[in-house]
Amino acid sequence: MTPPTTTPLVCDNGGISVSGVCICPDEWTGMTCSEENFCQAQELGEFKFPRTPIGWFAYSEEVCPKGSSGAGKPRASTRCSTKNGPPSLERPPQVLQCDQTLSDIQQNLTSPADLETLATSTQILTSKPEELTAENITAAAQIANTLLLSPNVSESVRVAAVATVSQLLNTSTPGDGEENNATLGLTVTLDQLSVNLSLSLNASQSQVVQPNLVVQSVQIPAADTQGVQFTSFSGTSGNFIADRIQLNTNTSTVVVENGFIADALIYVRFPPEDAVRVHQQPSNVSLGFVLYQNDRFFRSRRYRRRHATFRVLSATVRGQGRSVVPQHVEMLFRPTVMDGTSLFDFACVFWDYSLEDWSTAGCSKGNASDGLLRCFCNHTTNFAALWSFRENYEYAEALNIISIVGLSLSILGLVVTIIHHLKDSFQTMSRERQNYKNSKLALLCICVSLLAFIITFLSGITNRRQLDGAVEVDTKTNTIPGCDEHVEPDGGSCTAVAALLHFFLLATFTWTSLYGTQLVILVRTMRQYLPPFWTPLSVAVGWGVPAVSMATTLAVSYRVDNPLGYRQEEFCWLAALDKNKHFDFKKPMFWGFLLPLGLILIYNIIMVVLVSLTTCRTNPALNSTKRLSLWKKFLTSLSLVVLLGLSWSLGYLQLVTTEDTHLTFSILFCLCTTTQGFQIFVLFTARTPSFRATVSRSVRYVSSVNISLKETKYKLQRTWATSSTESYKDLRDFRL
Repeated sequence: MTPPTTTPLVCDNGGISVSGVCICPDEWTGMTCSEENFCQAQELGEFKFPRTPIGWFAYSEEVCPKGSSGAGKPRASTRCSTKNGPPSLERPPQVLQCDQTLSDIQQNLTSPADLETLATSTQILTSKPEELTAENITAAAQIANTLLLSPNVSESVRVAAVATVSQLLNTSTPGDGEENNATLGLTVTLDQLSVNLSLSLNASQSQVVQPNLVVQSVQIPAADTQGVQFTSFSGTSGNFIADRIQLNTNTSTVVVENGFIADALIYVRFPPEDAVRVHQQPSNVSLGFVLYQNDRFFRSRRYRRRHATFRVLSATVRGQGRSVVPQHVEMLFRPTVMDGTSLFDFACVFWDYSLEDWSTAGCSKGNASDGLLRCFCNHTTNFAALWSFRENYEYAEALNIISIVGLSLSILGLVVTIIHHLKDSFQTMSRERQNYKNSKLALLCICVSLLAFIITFLSGITNRRQLDGAVEVDTKTNTIPGCDEHVEPDGGSCTAVAALLHFFLLATFTWTSLYGTQLVILVRTMRQYLPPFWTPLSVAVGWGVPAVSMATTLAVSYRVDNPLGYRQEEFCWLAALDKNKHFDFKKPMFWGFLLPLGLILIYNIIMVVLVSLTTCRTNPALNSTKRLSLWKKFLTSLSLVVLLGLSWSLGYLQLVTTEDTHLTFSILFCLCTTTQGFQIFVLFTARTPSFRATVSRSVRYVSSVNISLKETKYKLQRTWATSSTESYKDLRDFRL
């Protein structure tokens, strides 16, 4: 295969330069897209037609009136042709009877009616494929099938029927059994048409090209060819244009000329000429090629296509004798890879009508290093390359220095806080132990769950797999992929980290709400003790509710073969974005975390307000003349704000802000949340008298330790006369 030149070209009229080749729009052709390939917009009688590429049908701007069966459909059509020299629209245009329906046309096909009028009417009625129902598609497919199988039909009827089939390939309505049978029957008819078209027209070659369908026919003596190559070249829109379809009737190998980029290609090689001479009378060979824009007529149960589009290329050979049996069939397909994805694997297949599905029997695949999928088969039929892609993820970078320092300080502060409060609990007298347990349990659980979250976050948030964008495609195993979108099976570790982070963070905030609740009960009701059932109830709620929430989210959204329904691939956290990188409210990030967290934060804000109002209010009934200073009242409220995690509400403000404001809230969110554990240590541990006393005793103990040091004196002696060297001796060696 000859690669295209890489000489830079200046492409005109919207052409795109790719590897030194101009990829042209449909209306332009030539090496630099400077040659016209269309009929100018013009008015024929009472109808106005837009500019149309050569070979295509133009539809009038005038449409059928409301209230008619064909309301909104074009009233007339004509074809852009070069039969009479320069490109021009054929006269007169074909006019649609606006009250005519596809059902009416089906009934008239059995009568000696004007087939050309019926074919044109069907074509106009299907000119807006997005409006067709499954019933319309079935009827149109059956009409086109009947027209193409009719004996002695004119070329214009065939072209109109092929145009109808081309338009049906653009429909997106889910098909039913009847429709699938009708469209699949069309593929058999098109194969027959392709091999018989040149015979019926008494021509060596014949071709019909519509935007989504190409039918090519050729007749050659078997002894006069080594092989035949059918090629479709690239255009900016992906539509088929006659100027971009090429047929080489005598080539020994696959060749793509300089200045062109092939989208789809099939090469059929015949036995050597010596093998043909064995027969007394060399046979003529009729070849037919059909190129489909997509697999709309080939509904597979083995391969699920969601986003990818691939072309189907058919080859049919007919003749007498063994000399017309192809010795080798080779195909090239250029996949259309979506942005942000790369090719993962592909399979070379053919449509097996007995199975009514794709099969790999007799086919193998070659390399795909240059973006082309190479296939080899030992027979002719409808071929395709079923491919799967994988998304190119941008993996999260390492945590920045602010996050690392803040989280490290939090770990240190939380460890000291947990140890100190556990030590105090054991030193508390037994008669006070129950009261201490009720008042301090929530604080310890908050610290434990937050510490576990931070440690899990630092050790596992980064997805260790981090596959690079370049994946070598398997060229040995020709196995049909189950789906066009490849998702790596879950290794388990990243999902486990996401589940643990989800659990520990929800547990932290659940315990903060319990802490705030018990504080409101004690402060506002002036009670000295909590109810006896409070401890078992708080333990059940504090750890049980987060566990149930995490398990439910995991069960609903996680699948082993598709873990990305639950977590992200870039890092080990809950899934949040859709395929277009937009926030998706259906993902577990919203309903499994942001929604419950938001409700908890609102509840905690209410708790802080209630406690602050109580502590800041002076009770005249109190006999004590001591009043809390404004500073102590502020510290009380600040401590609750920190412990109840209200700084996490800054994360919600990031979602609704942009640019400078978003950056400000991002910095504040990072600083406040990463150092939350250290803030808890300062406000709830470092300020307590017991901790200060412990630190003071430790300092006194360290300062009282007397470390004995040995003292040694040295004498410096230097010999000035003989040498400039110095020597040192221990003074204890000199005996006085």
